[in-house]
Amino acid sequence: MTLLLDEPSAAALFDGLDRQPPDALLAVIGMHRADPRADKIDVGVGVYRDAAGTTPVMRAVKAAEARLLAGQDSKSYLGAEGDQHYTDLLATVALGPGLATDPRITGIQTPGGTGALRLAAELIARSGKAPTIWVGTPTWPNHGPIFREAGLTVRTHAYFDAVRSDLDFDAFVAGLAEAKAGDVVLLHGCCHNPTGTAFTTEQWHALAALAAGRGLIPLIDLAYQGLGRGLDEDAAGMRAILAAVPEALLAYSCDKNFALYRERVGALWVQAATPAAVVPVRETILVLARSLWSMPPDHGAAVVRLILEDADLASDWRAELAEMCMRINGLRTALGDAHPSLALLARQQGLFALLPIDRDAVAMLRAQHGIYMPDAGRINIAGLRAETVAPFVAALSPHLPHR
Repeated sequence: MTLLLDEPSAAALFDGLDRQPPDALLAVIGMHRADPRADKIDVGVGVYRDAAGTTPVMRAVKAAEARLLAGQDSKSYLGAEGDQHYTDLLATVALGPGLATDPRITGIQTPGGTGALRLAAELIARSGKAPTIWVGTPTWPNHGPIFREAGLTVRTHAYFDAVRSDLDFDAFVAGLAEAKAGDVVLLHGCCHNPTGTAFTTEQWHALAALAAGRGLIPLIDLAYQGLGRGLDEDAAGMRAILAAVPEALLAYSCDKNFALYRERVGALWVQAATPAAVVPVRETILVLARSLWSMPPDHGAAVVRLILEDADLASDWRAELAEMCMRINGLRTALGDAHPSLALLARQQGLFALLPIDRDAVAMLRAQHGIYMPDAGRINIAGLRAETVAPFVAALSPHLPHR
């Protein structure tokens, strides 16, 4: 039998694909790894590091994994919603005991905070209302692509004043002047990435009133709870927003505050206008999750569940998280004390800060001192150690503005 094959088409399937620019942060990681200098400093990679410069597995995580290994008797699927008990327990941490049981709110497990954001974007797109998503800049570089790949329109507006190296709240609010009722406003719940700035309590309440008064829908990205001022302190603004508006979305990540980076542990909660509206919302997010990843990975979520349902493990997790937060804030204070142009860093929160330097200075720091960060000058505070603060600031000082 002879098979008759058609002539190959003139254009192959992937001929139309364009070359893509390399990931800038991965390039920095590679350059740091290849640098033989013993005194090199990596403030680029966005993971927590301890005083020894390592990213440890948290004590409670180790203990929970041991229990999981000893007691888990199946690797069967859990369903598109993942581990619902994990999501419910985590809701008490993120939302607080009051909102966690609000009948207008429903949530499911997701593969990390990125999965939560993408699921939120798909749900917004599925609404058929074609809202615009308003994003203050600068922001995490993946925010825009996540929303655009879901077919949403993204508009940016000012968030940060690079001259003052601080949040510009008036500009942030003014940038929303053209936002219409039903549009979505992205808000960092705490520990803004990349600037480290944060809304004050008064500003959070002003934003809550603005969203409620103009019918804007908050999408809150809460990826660093507990690494700014504390678990409840870092969630207070988000909780005020949810209490003020009829509809909102909360994308959550356990990657940082449980140090479960590679396990991809997250959740999405959606607040509907009424308890009755929760039913189609939940049904829709389950259908969307089924098409996006079918079932979320279980291991990390099971670890978080075991920690949160055991009082001793939960207490130890909270204690170690507080130690991590204290270390970050101690480094911020040291940097702020070391140079006037870094003073605002002591008032900011979380892992990240945006230095007032240009890409030429970043390149010079890399070449002359082995200090590695992205071209935008975003640094991971936890990449420093007590003994590297002084040489870091000494190398940085010639490039800083004098204030």
